[in-house]
Formats: sequence, C-alpha cells, structure tokens
Amino acid sequence: MSRFRKVFAVALVMAATAGAAEAGRLGLGREALPEEVAAWDIDIRPDGQGLPPGKGSVKEGEALFLEKCAACHGEFGEGAARWPVLAGGFGSLKSAAPEKTIGSFWPYASTTFDYIRRAMPFGQAQTLTDDEVYALVAFLLSMNDVVKDDFVLSRDNFTSVKLPNESAFYLDDRETTEKHFWRKDPCMTACKDKVEITGRARVIDVTPDDKDKSMKVE
Repeated sequence: MSRFRKVFAVALVMAATAGAAEAGRLGLGREALPEEVAAWDIDIRPDGQGLPPGKGSVKEGEALFLEKCAACHGEFGEGAARWPVLAGGFGSLKSAAPEKTIGSFWPYASTTFDYIRRAMPFGQAQTLTDDEVYALVAFLLSMNDVVKDDFVLSRDNFTSVKLPNESAFYLDDRETTEKHFWRKDPCMTACKDKVEITGRARVIDVTPDDKDKSMKVE
C-alpha cells in the first residue's frame, strides 16, 4: 500500500470513529447476542437466586470428585502438591498457618457452587451438568462436616445449608468506621518514627521451597 493510501485509510477510520463518537458510540464491536449474555449470566447468590434445577447426593459427588478433582485437590480435599486445600482447617484462621477451606473460611455454599460450575474442573470448565455440580458441592460439604453422608443437595434445600464461618463476614463499613482516617493531603514521606517488621512470608508458608520441583518452570 502506498503512503497516500495509508494516510487516506487512516483518515477514513478517524472520520468514521469521530462520527460514531458524536452519536455517543465508539463504532467498535457489536451488541452481545441474548444467548451470549445468557452463557455468562450464571452467577449464584447466597439467597439461592440463579440456582438451576437439579440435585445431587454426597455419594454421587464422591465418585465424581475422585474421577475429576482428586488429582489436584487430593482424595480427601487435602490438596495435592500446592493445589488448594478444600477441607479441614477448622480453628486455624487465627494461627500462623491458616487453612482457608470451604469449612473453615468460606461464608456461603453458593460460592462453592458458582465457582465449580463456572471454572472447574481445571482445563475443562463448564463441562459438568447441573446435577453433577450439586453432587460435588454436597460431597465437599460432607467432607467439611456441614452435612451428613446421606445428604442430597437441591435447589429446594440449598439455602438451609449454613457454613461455620458465615457470621464472621460483614458488609464493608469503611465509609463510616474509617472515615476519620481520610485526609485531603495524606502523608507520603517520613510518616512514622519507627518501622517494624511484624511478620514474615516464610512463617505462613507463602514462599515456595527451592526443593519443591512442582513450582519450577522449565
């Protein structure tokens, strides 16, 4: 393409964009189709809104977990290598090495359902049926001693499930409780007479061990 044609093409694009901007639009892309919006609009709220029809038992979930999840999360949700731990950790949140599992930390069962449905199994996201997601959530709740081994989870009884740490979560109240800290001109230099180290990453085991070959990138 000659220099003249390039300049002319750029001028046309700029003119089209300017015209679209004047109309309140950038002139890029297109409106999402209803089916495209529906594919992403799958979030689940703590009050159960968004839950699909379906059900699944702890027993069914155990078989699915061993087949599709245990390779990363361990057979008992203990986590394989450095993959996330899903069960246990009760009473550990105030310790030097807290385990933020479904039973020890998560506030709502809907978080578990939403994440599994949206992103798991790793590398095969959204391949599970709704019944399979219900079953997996039921099994994870059972492993965390939230429900009994004969429990069947469904849309009808979902909101009756209460996780142990729900009461420790509350709405963000910084606009009232921390407003007295807000300043128009905050201090940026020499704001404190003495700086102290209050914790180290090694204590809470967030620094990978050089001997851990699973963390090395070839």
